[in-house]
Amino acid sequence: MKILVIGPSWVGDMMMSQSLYRTLKAAHPEAQIDVMAPAWCRPLLDRMPEVRQALPMPLGHGALELGERRRLGISLRGEQYQRAFVLPNSFKSALVPFFARIPQRTGWRGEMRYGLLNDLRVLDKAAFPLMVQRYAALGYDAPQIRTAADLPQPILWPKLQVSEAEVAAVKISFAVSDNRPLVGFCPGAEFGPAKRWPHYHYAALAEKLIGEGQQVVLFGSAKDHQAGEQIRQSLTEGAQPFCLNLAGKTSLDQAVVMIAACQAVVSNDSGLMHVAAALDKPLVALYGPSSPDFTPPLSHRAKVIRLITGYHKVRKGDAEEGYHQSLIDIQPEQVYQELSQLLNSGKEQ
Repeated sequence: MKILVIGPSWVGDMMMSQSLYRTLKAAHPEAQIDVMAPAWCRPLLDRMPEVRQALPMPLGHGALELGERRRLGISLRGEQYQRAFVLPNSFKSALVPFFARIPQRTGWRGEMRYGLLNDLRVLDKAAFPLMVQRYAALGYDAPQIRTAADLPQPILWPKLQVSEAEVAAVKISFAVSDNRPLVGFCPGAEFGPAKRWPHYHYAALAEKLIGEGQQVVLFGSAKDHQAGEQIRQSLTEGAQPFCLNLAGKTSLDQAVVMIAACQAVVSNDSGLMHVAAALDKPLVALYGPSSPDFTPPLSHRAKVIRLITGYHKVRKGDAEEGYHQSLIDIQPEQVYQELSQLLNSGKEQ
């Protein structure tokens, strides 16, 4: 069976979508699964063994471009896909499988996609509170799965593959010493400072870890580099050489491999947090106005710290530098204690 998936456009969503691919592959070992997504997603898809190939989606996130989507769909007809799964909820995301004439086109109703999808599921959000449950449920016939409780357990969580040879090579590329264990920090957040743990808290935690003989590596995109520099510059002069700011200096694939090299990760609610979870790293995930109730880190070795409840649509906090008070209130000592417990638990296993 040949399957086309129209994938998500965000790192975290793409990571969670792997649960669908794993579910499909478990039920149909012979299935060939291709995922169409923005080109930047390829490093993640290439590390998912269930995916045969990543197909680049050449159209922008917000562009309808009906004619181009029709052309793209027609170009896929020769692949003879039997099934398609459309993971985004937009009307336009369902057009390519429709124009490709794929016989069975599955997805949640989203933006009233009657006709475009012929295996249309109507979502009861209360019945499927987690995004990963919604993705996994699409891998089963609709009558089988009425609620998340009907899903076979355990749900197959995301799991990326990275080899030891790749880890060794990327550490050489960035001149990362093997003399000290690595702890990764992911201090960026896509929607601004309100979702970021303050740089001075990260610096206090880094200072303590470095004092105990570890080294800290900072991950993120180019726009997170300044946040990384704030952390590094807040360290004492003696600690700074043991804090490496790689935000904006790695490709996504290099960041994935470097995170695999870490013994543990501390992260804001971000896409890289989901990458760390899929690599099964001991992980402390820090939440403020965004909520883990819908997209928590999918790992038994993850600890979520959050001091408030509910979802708060906040783009910039009221505190100094745009931080949110609920994240300011998470103290470095609390994060250190949770991190230590995770690391000690790993040693006991």
